[in-house]
Amino acid sequence: MSSNGPKQRVFSHLAEIAAALGHPHRLEILELIAQGERGVEDLAGRIGLSVANTSRHLQVLRRARLAEPRRAGKRMFYSLISETDVIALLAALGRVGERNVAEIERIMTTYFHSKDGLEAVSREVLLERLHGGTVTLLDVRPADEFALGRLPGAINVQLDRLDAALAGLTTGHAVVAYCRGPYCLLSFEAVAKLRLHGIEAYRLEDGYPEWKAAGLPVEG
Repeated sequence: MSSNGPKQRVFSHLAEIAAALGHPHRLEILELIAQGERGVEDLAGRIGLSVANTSRHLQVLRRARLAEPRRAGKRMFYSLISETDVIALLAALGRVGERNVAEIERIMTTYFHSKDGLEAVSREVLLERLHGGTVTLLDVRPADEFALGRLPGAINVQLDRLDAALAGLTTGHAVVAYCRGPYCLLSFEAVAKLRLHGIEAYRLEDGYPEWKAAGLPVEG
């Protein structure tokens, strides 16, 4: 049997995609550009790398057809290719990791789940509550990410400004907080702080990219 047959060539390309996912900084870059298009310099600052290192990671993602560039003058901006498929791929990777890797399971149990004593709200439940007008939706991502896209009717309050916004959140409605995705700590921290102040608060089970990839309505 040929080692260069159709199946082997397909597997070779799939292996290139898998290799592109095989670095934590590239996964973090994908999470960031899932919020919306980002410049190389901005990405470098957010993940704490040099522009040169960030560019190298982006080139790997580009060759694997996970990210695509757009030039504006001397600057390069990147966004996801096939956004829905890439987000689904990352979600599947997370599910496999949580199920099969003992260290991930330990982290989820001792850190994430311990901060989220009540079950997270599903997209379906949140849609029902939004239609019924019985929920306040809190986006705790940075303001520039909020401007790129957000869930309908969401208000944007960063974590360091949450104390000042508490009065406006005591409306009698439950608060549902969301951020970049299922491993984004901002929503966990926001819910914990709101509950300390006696506000009924929950975390959305995932984040803005997953909501958008599911074809649900967004603003911005």
